[in-house]
Order: sequence, then structure tokens, then C-alpha cells
Amino acid sequence: MKNIFKKRPAQIPQSYRPVADAGEVIDLFSRMTLHQQAALLRLCSRNLMIDFEGEFHMGYDFDWNVSGAMIIASPADVEEPALPMLGEGSDTA
Repeated sequence: MKNIFKKRPAQIPQSYRPVADAGEVIDLFSRMTLHQQAALLRLCSRNLMIDFEGEFHMGYDFDWNVSGAMIIASPADVEEPALPMLGEGSDTA
């Protein structure tokens, strides 16, 4: 019979766990597929600011896509939804 009152070992919060050393990070990265690496770049890009010709761009302003054997960052197409202006689109007279 399973004891439902048995205490589980306390899980250590992620922020208190030991940080992976450089060798572990490189090993993990080398085993990732290109699509997994692009996904990781999308996550890292939240903390990335790019200085391009005096203009600063945030990493999340880019789309990170795989093309062949390369990951390409291109400006994200952010299209604002067209909202009708007051009085437009109403056929009532």
C-alpha cells in the first residue's frame, strides 16, 4: 500500500542549483540540432540588444529561422491589425 503522507524530497529551486560550467554548455550546444539552436537563440534574444549603425534593436525584434545550414536573423514583420476608424465600415444611414 502506498503511503500518501510520505514526504517527497524537497526540490531545489532552479536559481539555487549549481550553474553549468562552460564545458557542459558547449557539450550540450554541440549535440543540439540547428532548429534547437535557433529556438535557444530566440530565448537568449530577449536579453540581447544589437547596435546597428547607431540604432539599437532588441533581439526579440528579429525572427530567428533556419535556412540550409545557417540560422538567419531578419527583422520581424510586426503588422498592427487595421482598426476601422470611427464611422468607417458602417452601412447604416
